[in-house]
Amino acid sequence: MPRFSPADLPGLTGRTAVVTGANSGIGLITARHLAERGARVVLAVRDPEKGERAAATMAGAAEVRTLDLADLSSVRAFAHGLPGPVDLLVNNAGLSLGPLSRTADGFERQFGTNHLGHFALTNLLLPRIRGRVVTVASLGHRIGSLDFSDLQWERRPYRPNAAYTQSKLANLLFSAELQRRLTRAGSPVTSMAAHPGISSTNLMRAEKKPSLGFRVEKFLIGLVAHSAEKGALPTLYAATADLPGDSYVGPDRLWGMRGAPAPAGRAARARDASAARRLWEVSEELTGTRFPLDASAPSAS
Repeated sequence: MPRFSPADLPGLTGRTAVVTGANSGIGLITARHLAERGARVVLAVRDPEKGERAAATMAGAAEVRTLDLADLSSVRAFAHGLPGPVDLLVNNAGLSLGPLSRTADGFERQFGTNHLGHFALTNLLLPRIRGRVVTVASLGHRIGSLDFSDLQWERRPYRPNAAYTQSKLANLLFSAELQRRLTRAGSPVTSMAAHPGISSTNLMRAEKKPSLGFRVEKFLIGLVAHSAEKGALPTLYAATADLPGDSYVGPDRLWGMRGAPAPAGRAARARDASAARRLWEVSEELTGTRFPLDASAPSAS
């Protein structure tokens, strides 16, 4: 694969892109480059004031709309209030670590924000999406597991890292199952996934009172982390390159921690179609949203 940079992005005039969590980090950089190439970019953010400050740094058409992925009523309001077709949806926003807390709907916050909020948003927007959906995952999915008997950490002792990696594994299973359903429905829309490797973003500063272990981990990560600008490249590549559906893109060096965008490997658990189907069905029940293009078709096994 040739080395990729923002200069390689195609012209996007006339296209509309929605980027969640676009007020900082990888989301901000992704939105900025898409706007520079002519796209109308919707910054879907929880804090509109931060969104407006981010939009002011962008050359091109950037619009700010409120979206709180930890509140399904906000997700529905955003989807219903967004006019016109969408060419690209980037499910970028993410939350990591911190003590146990819950969303407005009672979900464990990392699973509710990182997976369920994006699951609902994608299904609500899908009738108007005409290009592709890119879901940002993480290397952390490799150590993630799904406990379907306690997805919301109501009975197990809460472990922030395990909750985060569970949500990132869910991102990849969702992305793959979405592509299977799109293919079965005969839709031209494609589902992609990307991960930034190890990059310096706000996710690394999530603990308000960091423990010694967290500080040591952050220091070690800082030794290999690349910039947020570099971390955004896999997302931009997945969003615009000529790729088959269900592609997964990440950095190509240091076991995926840094480097140029390239095809990325997935853990065996992320390739489990049965688990993906089950997660999809559970997510439909939890969010009250359904795949809108071919709801009656059976899932792939």
